[in-house]
Amino acid sequence: MHLSFLLAFILPFAVSASFQEQIIISPMPQTNKESIASPFTSSQPTLADLLTIEPSASIYYSYARETEWSSRFSSESIWFTMLVPTNKAVMALARKPHQGPESIEPHIGISEQELDESSRRNVERWVSAHIIPSRISLSDTPVSYETLQDGKTRYFNPVPDTKPDSPEWMRVTLEDGVRIIGMKEALNGVLYLIDGTVVPN
Repeated sequence: MHLSFLLAFILPFAVSASFQEQIIISPMPQTNKESIASPFTSSQPTLADLLTIEPSASIYYSYARETEWSSRFSSESIWFTMLVPTNKAVMALARKPHQGPESIEPHIGISEQELDESSRRNVERWVSAHIIPSRISLSDTPVSYETLQDGKTRYFNPVPDTKPDSPEWMRVTLEDGVRIIGMKEALNGVLYLIDGTVVPN
């Protein structure tokens, strides 16, 4: 009799405690787990990505990777407008970028170290002459913009008799009649493919 009374008294509390434990240990919602496990990533490529996957720009990029600017091609804190010569344009050069302009005086007795340093400076000048460190607008030409190379300015001139509904970059030429043949947007800049090259100062 006493045992039955005792069980009747304790049982409701045991059931209540068990129910409370089930509420406390309920699992975390699946959506929260997924949001924690999936970090935010940007879907837009950087300039470095575009240069890597663009086959017609591989020669320019091989030179650019040797310069101090290459580390900034993947940075989201900068904005570059890049005028990238195609492989065909670079191959057509009589003197390649690392050679620089032809010297009037012959290099007599120049050491290998001096030759390497000269090549490095030539590449730096050539690559930086094709980079504008800002956004540009081609809606109102002629217009000019300074490049990363000191004292080097790029000029954009209007092309006569172009279709008004064509992209802005198709309605301009650079100096010496160099044409823009393609445009790609990146997270940290714009890449214009050009069918010629810029002669650095």
